[in-house]
Amino acid sequence: MPELPEVETIRRGLEPHVLGKQIIRVDTFGERVIRHSPQGLAHLAGHSVVAVVRRGKFLWFDFGQQCLVAHLGMSGQFRIGGGEFKHQRAAFYFDDGTQLDFVDQRTFGYLRADVFVPTPDGYGGGCGSDRALIPASAAHIGRDLLDPHCDFADLVARAQQRRVAIKSLLLDQSFASGVGNIYADEALFMAQVHGAVLASDLPAGKILEVLKASAQVMARAVEVGGTSFDSLYVNVNGSSGYFSRSLNVYGRDGHACPRCGKILIREKFMGRSSYSCPKCQSRL
Repeated sequence: MPELPEVETIRRGLEPHVLGKQIIRVDTFGERVIRHSPQGLAHLAGHSVVAVVRRGKFLWFDFGQQCLVAHLGMSGQFRIGGGEFKHQRAAFYFDDGTQLDFVDQRTFGYLRADVFVPTPDGYGGGCGSDRALIPASAAHIGRDLLDPHCDFADLVARAQQRRVAIKSLLLDQSFASGVGNIYADEALFMAQVHGAVLASDLPAGKILEVLKASAQVMARAVEVGGTSFDSLYVNVNGSSGYFSRSLNVYGRDGHACPRCGKILIREKFMGRSSYSCPKCQSRL
């Protein structure tokens, strides 16, 4: 599933192609992509894109008074150029001839016409806009760890009150958005913390280290276009991300730990695979 670095890469890729342009037509294919907008998206014709914004894994097109939220689910893609795509779910046509397609093989993604609500803290809604507005359907998610307005001290204080596994907290989008399984494992390895350790059992300094490691790992991933394991995640021009070459633990069970040489392991965690070093990330 695309995480913050992949969605941010897509946001940056979209900006030069759609900013300031007016939508002249929207076609959707099938009901599932608009399951949260049963009225369809045809009413977006005539609206111009004033910003492309992201918070966590949520992306939205700001039209001024309203917006279009896009969640990529597991395999959603935006593609520029009007190619032929087997799993095309929507097509946007702009006044300069640009065509933007939404492609989604597994159909967990969606497009949702939405309205804005004020941000509770009065700061910009997300990366790409200073407007203190956020789509109503995304208002429940926390600021992400790359957001300049993210309050790390507040997150640490809240984490110390939570008797949940630290990895569960990282994956909790209402706590801090954008972190998924890949970057949680990489951050926990960097901070030398096992994901099953309770957040409340960690000292404040170690919690901050985990959060800062998460931000650092995701920032590095953004620099190289995110992580691509297959064709289900690509940028708007079809290019892949290259952070998979820099992964230390995720998907590398059976390999030697790059820090201590111990064999990396895979464990089940919350119904998914979790990767770690049994020496560097001891539960004790």
